[in-house]
Amino acid sequence: MAALAAAGCSAAHASRPAIAVPAAYVQIPSSGNSTVGYLDIRNNGTADQLVSVHTSVGGTVQLRAPVHPGASPIVFHTVPDIPVAANAMTELAPNSYHLLITGAGPLQDGKDITLTLTFAHSGSITILALVTNPESGGSSYFLN
Repeated sequence: MAALAAAGCSAAHASRPAIAVPAAYVQIPSSGNSTVGYLDIRNNGTADQLVSVHTSVGGTVQLRAPVHPGASPIVFHTVPDIPVAANAMTELAPNSYHLLITGAGPLQDGKDITLTLTFAHSGSITILALVTNPESGGSSYFLN
């Protein structure tokens, strides 16, 4: 009986997706045609890397990181991937790793767009990201 229970637990654990994104949002561009995207990536598996992102509204997505973390002023550069630690949460946030989206189609405050995230080892997943406008009071817990 104990062996069956243990087998059931491991089977249930194995079926849980390795990568989950519990929160994601994209800001409406304040000026120009570039904006940013932030998300939380929960990795329940081994270490991985986010290697590309595509949006349902087109445009180009660059993965960005601080040149010198903790330095002031913060200067960002494009990186080939974002590390996603094993069994941990990776936060893409304003002062850290984030997405730079250029040339996307129209974004509407309060509406969702889809982001397709591609990982080096876990493949691709498609998630919803809320479009927000911080200038009109629409933001998220990332900035609050």
